[in-house]
Amino acid sequence: MLEVLTGIGLAASAGLNAYVPMLAMGLLARYTEVIALPSGWQWLSNGWVIAILSVLLAIEVVADKVPVVDHVNDLVQTVVRPTAGGLVFGAGAGSETVTVTDPANFFESNQWVPIVAGVVIALGVHTLKATARPVINTATAGFGAPVASTAEDAASVVMSVVAILLPVFVLVFAVALIGLAVWVFRRRTARRAERQAARAAGFNV
Repeated sequence: MLEVLTGIGLAASAGLNAYVPMLAMGLLARYTEVIALPSGWQWLSNGWVIAILSVLLAIEVVADKVPVVDHVNDLVQTVVRPTAGGLVFGAGAGSETVTVTDPANFFESNQWVPIVAGVVIALGVHTLKATARPVINTATAGFGAPVASTAEDAASVVMSVVAILLPVFVLVFAVALIGLAVWVFRRRTARRAERQAARAAGFNV
């Protein structure tokens, strides 16, 4: 069960920011004993990989805080984030951490399952993020983009660390994401109703 929660937390984190969970796993595996990556994923702790991820993260952090640019960035990340989600789910759920000491029992067969699960989870979170951002930008005339982006980055960092160290608390983040999804749906429904009412009023004039 903890393996699954670790994978879910890392994949959801990738849905917010593709590079945060990958970088977190690489740094923790390289410089600490908190996590031991399985043999097929040890490249994440390579110095060059960490350097490249750091540069990509810096670009992502800046681009995601500029209105309009953030929308273009979300379109590009539609491929990147789910891919990263599949990678970190597979690597994280198969890693030995302070809470998961024998992940091999869970992933003894069907090695592709965690990767596909990670892709689906990250894509779902990314879709929610990409849908919520225009709503936030419109409601705040663009001023909310940097605030929302900073909150998403912080959530991605916290979720990555929690998924590795305290995977049970991933359930808290899952509830928060569901709450955000409900809010976005209601806002979009309200905006659609307002536009339809405005059109109807225009026709009646």
